[in-house]
Amino acid sequence: MSPVGVYCLLFISVSVCYWVPAGCYANGKVSKACGSMEPHHGASGQTTHSPYRLETNTTTFSPTDRIQVILSGTTYFEGFLLEARDAATHATASTVGTFTLTNPMRTQLLTCNKHQGSAVSHKSDARQTEVVVIWNAPTDAPRQVQFFVTVVAHYNKFWVKLPGPIIYQNGVTPHPPQSDTTPHPVVTTFGLLIFTSEGCGQSKSCLLDPSGCDPKEDPHCFFLSMATEGPGNTSVIFELSGPVEGYIAFALSWDTWMGNDDVYMCVKEGHRVSVRAAFVSGRTHPEDQSQSGLSSVSWRLADGMIQCRFSRPIKLSNQDPARYDLDQEYFLFLANGYAQHGNIWRHSHQPLISTKRKNITGTPEVLRSSRGPIIMKIHGALMLLAWMLTGSVGTFIASFYKPDWPNQTLLGQKVWFQVHRVLMLLTVTLTVVAFCLPFFYRKGWSKHAGVHPYLGCCVLALSLIQPIMAVIRPSPDSHRRYVFNWAHWGVGSLTEIMAVAAMFLGMRQSSLLLPQPWATHVLIGYVMWLASFRIFLLMHKHLYIKKCMKGSFIKSLILAVLALGNAGLLMALLSSIAEI
Repeated sequence: MSPVGVYCLLFISVSVCYWVPAGCYANGKVSKACGSMEPHHGASGQTTHSPYRLETNTTTFSPTDRIQVILSGTTYFEGFLLEARDAATHATASTVGTFTLTNPMRTQLLTCNKHQGSAVSHKSDARQTEVVVIWNAPTDAPRQVQFFVTVVAHYNKFWVKLPGPIIYQNGVTPHPPQSDTTPHPVVTTFGLLIFTSEGCGQSKSCLLDPSGCDPKEDPHCFFLSMATEGPGNTSVIFELSGPVEGYIAFALSWDTWMGNDDVYMCVKEGHRVSVRAAFVSGRTHPEDQSQSGLSSVSWRLADGMIQCRFSRPIKLSNQDPARYDLDQEYFLFLANGYAQHGNIWRHSHQPLISTKRKNITGTPEVLRSSRGPIIMKIHGALMLLAWMLTGSVGTFIASFYKPDWPNQTLLGQKVWFQVHRVLMLLTVTLTVVAFCLPFFYRKGWSKHAGVHPYLGCCVLALSLIQPIMAVIRPSPDSHRRYVFNWAHWGVGSLTEIMAVAAMFLGMRQSSLLLPQPWATHVLIGYVMWLASFRIFLLMHKHLYIKKCMKGSFIKSLILAVLALGNAGLLMALLSSIAEI
């Protein structure tokens, strides 16, 4: 390939890698963001001082009062989301009261937590400098209410969940503001927590990663336990522990596919933890985040771990239809990822999924689990088999073994040609089958896989072009034969290079994340192994002495060693796939 071609391919690859589809809500229909109040614009919220402020016309209130709330700024804003929450437990994401609009041409009411009119947002992306609304205090209002707002200056510049004023019910003594200079302790705990894997399979059911780990000893242990408690075993207590990246969560699901799941999250918010329940309707951000139905909540941040414990009644149908009854069988998902200002990001790698459904109130057991879906394991195994063994050996035979076995035929054709053809047809077949599997698993195109699927498409297309060219190739004595020879060699070489690149990227995909850096080192070893044999055979080809009677035997031995070495490196990667 020419240098220009290499630079073009590199430019296309980098461009594809950093292309991210984005969507926005210029019409203000942002109910899905009610819990986190995060715009999901593909950028992080601003951490600098905000030019916007929230004000109320009073600092005290009584139930059923109407309070004026004013959002203003020293500069324009294009969008906003305004909510009122219980100041004592604002992290639970449950909204308080309702709003009344004063300018319905520019603002609109939203439904959060199935509570109509409990939030206000923009109606278009028209610029504003001030918004005035009326907050209606409910009859069962908490003792103190705080207003929060997310403000979007423009698409990728916004401030998330800015705290506004706190108003107090008449007769309630306001809490004095806490100084920001107070040093935070290294260990932050709300409630006494001692998590251990002791009792797993006996008094409680557990999900562990790695298998057999103990959160009491290993800060990198992902741990979920569940056990019935209370009079008549009417509730279940859950314990959740993992590395403190930002959040750790588990979900109850009817299948092994994300969507329509009952989710429970422990989210790091500065030096405290927010414990929330939510619902995921698809491969989307959790909706209706709240602490509804949860009790006996405790949490701990220490030793590089985030831990939380809470209790939940077995049945919550009347209180919240989005919560699942715990006396049914579900697949269990355990996921973790980053969080910023209490807002969670997409999980950093494939969730841990139980291999079978589990009745939450059933017999205690230690659940088996995997982070690699079986269909994706098959995809990876078939692709590695195709391009580390059959395809690799097949191209070697065509490149260096044409002069060998000159008087031997197989089914009317030279031996090298028949072996090459069988191996390459097998390679194409394996590639086609493996290519289809991720589409069955994802039910469409993956938006988070970077360049890998694009390289896979290119490898498939070029693989299919090769046999088509071979069928319509001119005869050996044709004056156009050299065109086919160069085209066949060029397309084959490019296909093999792109296949190797796809393998490097594929082993870092969240759905089939192989142990790093070990897997990458194995693949680098494979490339060096292949390159050394190519260099050796090229030297042999050009420095070959025809009088040497053992040349053919030596080349056959080299081919056998190459195939065995490829098979050994392939088995190493296949074993790591099996262990995911």
